[in-house]
Amino acid sequence: MDSKVYDVIIVGSGPSALTAAIYTARGNASTLIIGGENWGGQLMLTTLVENFPGFSEGIQGPDLMLNMRKQAERFGSLFVEKNVDGVDFDKKPFELYANNKVKYLARSVIIATGASDRWLNVPGEKERIGRGVSTCAPCDAPFYKGKVVAVVGGGDSAMTEALVLTKYATQVFILHRRDKFRASAAMQQKVLDNSKIKILWNTEVKEIIGDKKVEKIKIINNREQKEDELKVDGVFVAIGHNPQSDMFKKPIEMDDRGYIKVHDNTKTSVEGVFVAGEVQDANYKQAITTAGFGCMAGMDALRYLDKDVPNW
Repeated sequence: MDSKVYDVIIVGSGPSALTAAIYTARGNASTLIIGGENWGGQLMLTTLVENFPGFSEGIQGPDLMLNMRKQAERFGSLFVEKNVDGVDFDKKPFELYANNKVKYLARSVIIATGASDRWLNVPGEKERIGRGVSTCAPCDAPFYKGKVVAVVGGGDSAMTEALVLTKYATQVFILHRRDKFRASAAMQQKVLDNSKIKILWNTEVKEIIGDKKVEKIKIINNREQKEDELKVDGVFVAIGHNPQSDMFKKPIEMDDRGYIKVHDNTKTSVEGVFVAGEVQDANYKQAITTAGFGCMAGMDALRYLDKDVPNW
């Protein structure tokens, strides 16, 4: 057990967590970041990031996260690479447990655990993440100017990805495993009206193929059981996200998808517990927006600590 009672414990280590830590540490609040054994979030799997302000030539995702971590630590934040596997928000100070045995105490907590992409889990996918396989068209679409890409999915996210890609790619295929979309009627109409988009119904990806990058995909029509190959330069997976909120389900109020509900900017249903980033944001999912949420949560935590919170 770490017997110290920290002013703020931040759970997570992506842009929202590290931005929150920069603010709380600079605000003279003792700050502990429990960042996980695989720290850094989804940007650790990203190559060139060109849409984060301040880097005119872009920056590699892992380099951006390392810079953020160093900045948080420079102001006095402590960082431990452990996984939080339990919390007790009924007790004061709050109790958090990591790696099944270490207990940490906090006067306030910021949940910034993010959301994980749902993947296809087909051969060749994992090896080509960042080399033609992506989950973010606003991030990566400019790399596909004049090329052919495929979007996998049938909801609003897939429609949005496809429409963004049409601004750069010459041809966009939408592969959907059913014979109709679940996206809103308005989004479907935009896709149907776009001449660059071709829809392949009842179609699933069997394998992603390429040497150093994506070159083609094996597909199957699940109604006719007919296999084929499709030459593409990129595959955008848009089948949803899973908010990393399971460990907080008992004490914290969430919606039916598992996203943490926000009250009054970044407050959760438990006083003294705040939330930032994609674990509460089902819409934007950008590094810069999660960093902004982290700033808000850090400032809200400092305001909370400035009140008559007992110095346990």
